[in-house]
Amino acid sequence: MTNSELLQYCMAKAGAEQSVHGDWKATQIKVEDVLFAMVKELDERPAVALKTSPELAELLRQQHSDVRPSRYLNKAYWSTVYLDGSLPDSQIYYLVDASWQLAVNTLPEEKRRRLE
Repeated sequence: MTNSELLQYCMAKAGAEQSVHGDWKATQIKVEDVLFAMVKELDERPAVALKTSPELAELLRQQHSDVRPSRYLNKAYWSTVYLDGSLPDSQIYYLVDASWQLAVNTLPEEKRRRLE
C-alpha cells in the first residue's frame, strides 16, 4: 500500500479533512479538528500513525515489527504502521476505521449524528 492509496481511503471517511503539519512533514487527517491519521514517509518508507486502545497498540507492537510507538504522539494510544510491511492492507483499513471511530466518539452528540 502507498501513502496515496491510504490518503484516498482516509479522505473517503465522513467529515475527513486534510492538512499538512509542517514541523513533522506529515499529512494530518482530521474529523471536526480531531486527528485520526497522520500519513508520512518515515525511514524512507510509507507510514501512518493511527490511534487505538492502549491494549491493542501493545498487542500489535508485540506481533508485528512494522508497528511501532509513534514518535510525536501519545505512545500509549498512537502507533506508527509501515504500509509496506507485514500487516495486510485489510488490517490497516480496519485500524483506520477504528481510529476514525475513536475520533468521532469524542465529538458532541449532534456532530456525531451528522457523521454516522
